[in-house]
Amino acid sequence: MLRDRPVGDEAPTTGYAAYDRAVAALRARYAEVPPGVPVRLDKPTSNLFRFRSGHSGDSLDVRGFGSVLEIDAAGRTAEVGGMTTYEDLVDATLPHGLMPSVVPQLKTITVGGAIAGLGIESTSFRNGLPHEAVQEMEILTGDGRVVCARPDNEHSALFHGFPNSYGTLGYVLRVRLALEPVRPAVLLRHLHFPDTPGYVSAMRTACEDGHYDGLPVDFVDGTVFSRGEHYLTLGSFTDAAGELSDYTGARVFYRSLRRRATDTLSVHDYLWRWDTDWFWCSRALGAQNPLIRAVWPRRYLRSDVYRSIVAFDRRHGLSDRVRAARGAPPREPVIQDVEVPVDRVAEFLDFFHREIGISPIWVCPLRQRHPVRWTLYPLDPETLYVNVGFWSTVPAPDGAEHGTANRKIERAVVELGGHKSLYSTSFFDEPEFWELYNGYDYGKLKRAYDPEGRLPDLYEKCVQER
Repeated sequence: MLRDRPVGDEAPTTGYAAYDRAVAALRARYAEVPPGVPVRLDKPTSNLFRFRSGHSGDSLDVRGFGSVLEIDAAGRTAEVGGMTTYEDLVDATLPHGLMPSVVPQLKTITVGGAIAGLGIESTSFRNGLPHEAVQEMEILTGDGRVVCARPDNEHSALFHGFPNSYGTLGYVLRVRLALEPVRPAVLLRHLHFPDTPGYVSAMRTACEDGHYDGLPVDFVDGTVFSRGEHYLTLGSFTDAAGELSDYTGARVFYRSLRRRATDTLSVHDYLWRWDTDWFWCSRALGAQNPLIRAVWPRRYLRSDVYRSIVAFDRRHGLSDRVRAARGAPPREPVIQDVEVPVDRVAEFLDFFHREIGISPIWVCPLRQRHPVRWTLYPLDPETLYVNVGFWSTVPAPDGAEHGTANRKIERAVVELGGHKSLYSTSFFDEPEFWELYNGYDYGKLKRAYDPEGRLPDLYEKCVQER
């Protein structure tokens, strides 16, 4: 294949041999799909919130790309299949005292998904987004080739244009990405702020200085419960082997922010602190009710289980029918993550409290790790941004245009110089969309790697939901 293989008697060739067979089978299957027939990936999980009613095209079986091929502990890199979940990757790296430089919040997010669709977490203030750890990737392109894209080879334009492409240029089959060392546990400080300006100022200080009140800062995120209740959570690696908190059973992590000024979790449990309750969204499914939680099997307290329940409900309209039968007004799903410059985030939060009213809100600062231009999600490398995440529903007024609240959010984000992730519903008109997501350079990539348009383009997939 295209990569530089390990050599010698100890070379881990078995995983690579299986990978090569999977590549050959996938290319043959893709060649069998007639032109013009829609294609989707046949994989067990998804973290997208664009629920299509059905699929009439062909499916590509990509389950052969879901394993860790190699961990190079000395070189601090991992070779993984593109469909490998971060749960499996973390399980493979932690025994070596290593972790990916950014571990998205939910266990079943895949490495390829975090590259093609972006991802973020509390190391993003120093490590950027997950694709910034990628050293090379093999991609099945829309025209049926498998190419190895690196930042400095003939496919460098594809390398820099692949993040935020959402499978419209091709699919990641293999990735080499950088890892970073960890320590056994993470000490957390939950700092309360009654006002937004003080909160944002402290967040900026922690991110820019890398320490706060005498302690190093390795992780930064936060939770906003209301206009007067903000929590900034600062994490520091520690070797402490004392009592560790466990939020994988009866206890709920986000509730601890209000009760505890400090806390300590194992590094494993810290990385997945949000997954057990899908941040706080499990409450909508009753999973935080003590009586229900007592009988809910612990192994099913997971974000992918909750997401499957929501997907089933969306497909069949169960909640909508129940509300209608009760005479309750309809509700609009508002499930979004947006990035706003830190200088404007107080304005955005004020708008959000006033116009939308969802709480809690998750916030997570990020800054690009490298001064390079990522074609389809062009952040300013010199700017600290704040990701604002909110996942709930709001009342839909009688006669209101479909997506009214989401459209308000989109307009506010654009006016404040921010960007919106495309994993959920979007309502931009086509000219504005291509202006925001660099349609000119995307068009060049599309012509180079999918000239016959076998895959949908970015607007068709992310706004028209094809």
